[in-house]
Amino acid sequence: MANTYGDWLRQQRETAGLTQQELADIAVMTRSHIAHIEAGRRIPSKEDARRLDKALNTGDVLSSFLPREEPAVADYFESVRQLEQQAVMIREFAQAYFPGLLQTERYARTILGAVFPPVSEEECDRRVVTRLERARILEGPVAPVLWVLLDEALLRRPVCGEDVMAEQIMHLVGLAEAGRIRVHVLPFAVGLHPLLDGTLRLMWFDDQPPLAYTEGYGTGKVHDSPSMVRELQHRYDLALSDARPLKESLALLRATAKEYGHHD
Repeated sequence: MANTYGDWLRQQRETAGLTQQELADIAVMTRSHIAHIEAGRRIPSKEDARRLDKALNTGDVLSSFLPREEPAVADYFESVRQLEQQAVMIREFAQAYFPGLLQTERYARTILGAVFPPVSEEECDRRVVTRLERARILEGPVAPVLWVLLDEALLRRPVCGEDVMAEQIMHLVGLAEAGRIRVHVLPFAVGLHPLLDGTLRLMWFDDQPPLAYTEGYGTGKVHDSPSMVRELQHRYDLALSDARPLKESLALLRATAKEYGHHD
C-alpha cells in the first residue's frame, strides 16, 4: 500500500511525543505491528484503527481513511502474505515452483500467466506486481532470515523457457552468495522424504508463536497448533539433513543454469 497512511500515523505519534512502544501500550497493540503500519507493510484492522485514534486523540481520522487493499493473491494466501511481512525467520520447501518471494519477473509472469481459467493480461500484470512487491521484505535492513530447501525436481522441470529458467536459478545463486538467503537442494537420490506431500513454509516471529503453512492444489492452510507446527518443523529438519550442503547446492544450481544456457 502507499505509505501516506503510515507516514501520517508516524507524524501524529511523534507530535504526541510517543515512542512506538508507548503508543503500542496505550492502544493495546504490539510495537512491531505499529512499526509495520508506519512502514507501509501492513494495513490495520478497523478495530486497530479505532484504538489508534483513541490513543492519539485524532477523532476518527485513522478509522475513516483506512486504505482499502485488494491483493492479487488467492484468498487462502492473504493471511500468509501479511504474516511474512512480520516474520523474523522463514524456512521454505518447494518442489513444483520456485518460492514466490524469490521469483524473477519473467518467471513469475510465465507461471501466473499459465493459470486456469485464464486471466487477462491486465490481471496477470497486477499479480506479477503483487508478487514482486512481496519480495521487498528481502531488501530492508531488518529483513527475515530465509532458508530455502528445493527438491531437485524443481530444477530439472523446465516450466519456463530455458533462458528464464537460467535467469531464475542464477537469481537464487546471487542472493545466496550475497548472504541474503541460504539454499539447499534435496537430490533425487534421496527418494522418499518427509516433505514429498507438498510445499511447506515455517515462520517465526518476535511477538507470537511460530506458525506453519502448507499448500496443495488450489488450497492452503495456516497451522497454529503447537503440536502440528512442531511435527512440520521436524519433517523439515529431517529433509534438510538429507540435502546437499550450501556450497554443493550452489555448485549444482550453477551447473543446472549452465545446462539451460547461462554463460558466466
